[in-house]
Amino acid sequence: MEGVKHYLIDMDGVLLRGVALIPGAAEFVQRLRAQGISFLILTNNSRYIPRDLQVRLSYLGLDVPAEAIFTSALATAQFLQAQRPAGRAYAVGESGLTTALHDIGYVLTEQEPEYVVLGETTTYSFERITRAIRFVHAGARFIATNPDVMGPGEGGIVPATGAVAALISAATGIKPYFIGKPNPLMMRTALRTIEAHSEDSAIIGDRMDTDIVAGIESGLRTILVLSGVTTRQQAERFPYRPTWIRESIAEVEV
Repeated sequence: MEGVKHYLIDMDGVLLRGVALIPGAAEFVQRLRAQGISFLILTNNSRYIPRDLQVRLSYLGLDVPAEAIFTSALATAQFLQAQRPAGRAYAVGESGLTTALHDIGYVLTEQEPEYVVLGETTTYSFERITRAIRFVHAGARFIATNPDVMGPGEGGIVPATGAVAALISAATGIKPYFIGKPNPLMMRTALRTIEAHSEDSAIIGDRMDTDIVAGIESGLRTILVLSGVTTRQQAERFPYRPTWIRESIAEVEV
């Protein structure tokens, strides 16, 4: 993997499997830090602020600074700051999203918001979804942090941002603009965060339809690891291919 100077690393399925580190993940990150190679750990999940994720990873045995973690909530906030600075938004989500919006100077309001911003939460309420529908119907722009329709929860899968966004779209006829993967916007925003260029960067991911396609469309080299949801046989069915395929992050050379 000569010439790769920067890495974007998906979290779930690459570094973590459930609540456990994937073997070799901590050692890979240690090699990056020892060699001064810049990296960002990416997640489409907008629930948590980077400090919360840092503590979670540290507890599992992976020590990284909070600044090395980049969420779809941060990408969403940066997008809104570029589009309409110091705006007003009605946010449906948890602290990861609301903190990111506060930090860029956005006002969270129920009084004529310019945007409805939808993210993850374990406590989606019919009341808040109804308000979001009414605001979008009245003309608020509809933004969602990511298109994932489901995620893991206690006892089984739970609806995620994409599923709730579909509900709002069905009621209003308005589709959201999704910021997170596979939107290449998240890749480019992440690269700017570490002052990297796509030509000498790579993304490591476990999903062909989010991580790999986003990397390809952003001009990065792509590394598919088979430690997550994609098998080698499934990868062959896609019309695009990763640059490299590895069994896990433990086999990624630096």
